[in-house]
Amino acid sequence: MLRRTYYLDKLYKFKDNDLIKIITGVRRSGKTSLLKQYIDDLKNQGIPEENIIFISLESANYDFLKDYNDLNQYIFNKIANIQGRIYIFIDEIQMVDSWQKSINSFRVDLDADIYITGSNSKILSGELATLIAGRYIKIEVFPFSYKELLEYYSKKRELAPQDEIDIFNQYITYGGFPGGLIFDDEGKIDYLNDIFNSIVLKDIILRNKIKNIDFLERLIKFIISNIGQIFSINSIRKYLKHENISVSTNTIANYLKNCSDAYLLLKASREEIKTKKILTINEKYYCIDPGFYRLQVGSNGSMGQILENIVYLELIRRKYKVTVGNIDNNEVDFICRRFNKTLYIQVSESIIDENTRNKEFKSLINIKDNHPKYILTLDNFDYSKDGIIHKNIIDFLKEDD
Repeated sequence: MLRRTYYLDKLYKFKDNDLIKIITGVRRSGKTSLLKQYIDDLKNQGIPEENIIFISLESANYDFLKDYNDLNQYIFNKIANIQGRIYIFIDEIQMVDSWQKSINSFRVDLDADIYITGSNSKILSGELATLIAGRYIKIEVFPFSYKELLEYYSKKRELAPQDEIDIFNQYITYGGFPGGLIFDDEGKIDYLNDIFNSIVLKDIILRNKIKNIDFLERLIKFIISNIGQIFSINSIRKYLKHENISVSTNTIANYLKNCSDAYLLLKASREEIKTKKILTINEKYYCIDPGFYRLQVGSNGSMGQILENIVYLELIRRKYKVTVGNIDNNEVDFICRRFNKTLYIQVSESIIDENTRNKEFKSLINIKDNHPKYILTLDNFDYSKDGIIHKNIIDFLKEDD
């Protein structure tokens, strides 16, 4: 398995301090493998094996850990005769009721370095979250990026330029879930189906006690089939009504939130560029992995949609806060902010056609500030002009930033 140095470096940065390390991300994005890589490093650094406690709550071996009392009893019994600092790793912590009570007590009562994972973005919401408020660092793990796929395959063979294109096409089709890389094409599809169904069942339906499963599945397919399109809850309700599906706007909003909490869908708010006001209606949704788009839409999907989704994923991997821009009724795909840095980005399959090129440039030209502006496409010819940089998407994805 590829060493995920980006995430490991973050863990090393906070090693042996008082902060609880909380690793979140979609199911099977590599959180468990990351913990195991880190644990192996600790052992290689001379940490005694008995001082490292790893609990996988998805394993039947730990079915007896139902709530924080069970977890407390297990941990305190486990460390009773251990000398020195202990390292606690708990995978999928949300499966223990009131887990925050345990984690806070370990932080207060033990000489412990604590690492936990969860598959829900709202793992720290609710009243109990106040027990560890301000005492944790949150690290979000994503499936492999295109650059990580290049690194993975480059360890097997030297990559030629055509190999990089082939790997990009594979990324578009099958996504970046690490566990799928060992399979052939048919196996990759089966693996994606398994992950998708597990997320929907375990992380959305069961966790939120959803009753209207047929509607949820239709809603998910509709949103994924239309990623990058501007939606309002009312527009979704009206569309579904035409399909003879009648549900309330509250139900739609709740189901979309459930999907976002499970990292299946990622929401991007819209922003008025001139006023910097966040618009409360008409948002966009993106999918956590391009493979899920192909899974739901098939080979007839829009290349423009999937490219926009991939760029969005890359931007949030790079820790940009991303909104969708609006200026003079023209859309700017992404406004990207990180610290004092701002970028504007348009994404298109191609701008060889003059009308398409003029349309993509127009929105950026209307922005009068001096922040960098980019157009990302699959074209190999450079159409940069008027201070707007045109770049190939593959080259963008290969960059460090």
